Amino acid sequence: MDVSIIRRTLLTASVLAGVCAMAGCSGGQAAARPAAPAHGTAAPHGTAGASRPTATRVTVTRSRPSPPPPQPRVRITRVRTADGALVTVAVFLGPVRYVLHDGSADPGPAAGLRAGPVVAGAERRRLLAAFNGGFKLAVGVGGYMQEGHVLSPLRPGLASLVIDRSGQARIGVWGSGLPVPGEAVYSVRQNLPPLVLNGRPTAASADWGLWGATIGGAYVARSAVGQDAAGDLIYAASMSAVPADLASVLASHGARVAMELDINPEWVQLDTARRPGGPLRAEVPGQYRPADQYLVGWTRDFFTVLASPAGSPAPPPHMQQFRP
Repeated sequence: MDVSIIRRTLLTASVLAGVCAMAGCSGGQAAARPAAPAHGTAAPHGTAGASRPTATRVTVTRSRPSPPPPQPRVRITRVRTADGALVTVAVFLGPVRYVLHDGSADPGPAAGLRAGPVVAGAERRRLLAAFNGGFKLAVGVGGYMQEGHVLSPLRPGLASLVIDRSGQARIGVWGSGLPVPGEAVYSVRQNLPPLVLNGRPTAASADWGLWGATIGGAYVARSAVGQDAAGDLIYAASMSAVPADLASVLASHGARVAMELDINPEWVQLDTARRPGGPLRAEVPGQYRPADQYLVGWTRDFFTVLASPAGSPAPPPHMQQFRP
């Protein structure tokens, strides 16, 4: 072979080897992998030696929708007692307020009182129920205070329905847990000793002669009101019953304490509406007075049950849980 040809061949191979070395080639093999980064040094972005991104766990918490606020309402039931009396029971539920009204004849007109013998205006638009008060004040079985005005002296030891300035009601024994310290007493209606105490009918409830003069003997129209452990008021009435009937029915419906209200057919009355401000209907079968009696005016004291205004404050602490 010609020596010049051999020299050219060797020179060409040498040049190609140098070019390959400069380009990082290795005779016929793929490009070398970049060296792993030194300990503590991050790998360049996009290189094959970069660590994979760490997955982040995302916890999605779905909040449950808040339950709708309780609505003011009246729950009506009727109970037939062992002796045959038909008792109507009304439980006043949800955010409600109470107002004591004086009657046109009893207690009668008094200076400075706002809640008189007629339900009208804004009170009518919130009216959910209305029921009778207690005995005539001249009978002398209880005191009477309305809107801060004492029309008949309050007496210790008697069952009392107390309404504070917020409209919350409480039943108990005056001078024995009532009034509650710090309570802003606004109105009080007293009537006889308790009919139910500590969740049980009192021994006196069995003697009908202790619970007012009647027209026609033991079985006459009677009414009473109690309060359960949740603080809800419970009204009970019948056009023919004895005191023990109302006591047992109220206790069986959860009343921790209860008091008798008015008796005899002319005075017992309960009227309710399906919604605040709605049409009223008479609830005690056989009651004498029409459902709109308290709207046109009445001679005796009575209570109204009103839907609380929207956004009204929560009951004060002493009213949030009832303890007899």
